[in-house]
This record gives sequence, structure tokens and C-alpha cells, in this order.
Amino acid sequence: METLLLVIHVLTALTLVGLVLLQHGKGADVGAAFGSGASGSVFGSAGSANFLSRTTAILAVIFFVTSLGLTYFSTRKTESMGVITKPAQEKSLPAQIPPTAPAGQQPAPGGEPGSKAGDVPK
Repeated sequence: METLLLVIHVLTALTLVGLVLLQHGKGADVGAAFGSGASGSVFGSAGSANFLSRTTAILAVIFFVTSLGLTYFSTRKTESMGVITKPAQEKSLPAQIPPTAPAGQQPAPGGEPGSKAGDVPK
């Protein structure tokens, strides 16, 4: 669901940028007022501005809704994972204390205190 929302968000953003670039600025209205050929367009003299403005507004609403949705999913993911987690193995295993030799006694050549050299498995 999060991936689908992300794809819709990116496509909406790209389409929104394209529509904003297609729109005329406020200075273009002066030229259209003197009949510069805008009335012969597909949308009519004022139809393209209304169509592009409405489509831009709808895409802006979709963009904000998908932004809120992605924010919701990202906060839910961090709550379920927790801030600091330990792997399950570390929690279930008891702490092991390494064997130490008593004071004054040196470990035998086998490695552990009190073991003989012949006790080492081959």
C-alpha cells in the first residue's frame, strides 16, 4: 500500500509541475484581450485557463493527501519497530561467564585450569 501511494505521489508531482509550466502568466491575458488568436484554441478563449486551473487544483489536493498518507505510514512503521531493539537471540541466551583460574594456579597446557595435556580431544 505504501509503495502504491508513493508511485501516485511521484506521478502527481511530475504532472503538477508540467501543468504549472503549461499555464500562462498574468501578463498573457493582455495579449488575449486584443484577439491574439486564443479564441480559436481547443478550449476556447478562457476555457484553457479554467481547465488547467481546475486540473492543477485537483492535482494539488491529491499531492497533499498522498503526502499526509506517506507521513502516516512512516510514523506507524517507526512505532511498530521501536527505537532500540535487540535481536531475539540476545534476549533468550543467558550471560556466560568465562572460566577463570583460581589465584596462584596457572592453567595447564590444555587450556583450562586443572586439565592435562592428554585430555585434549583430537
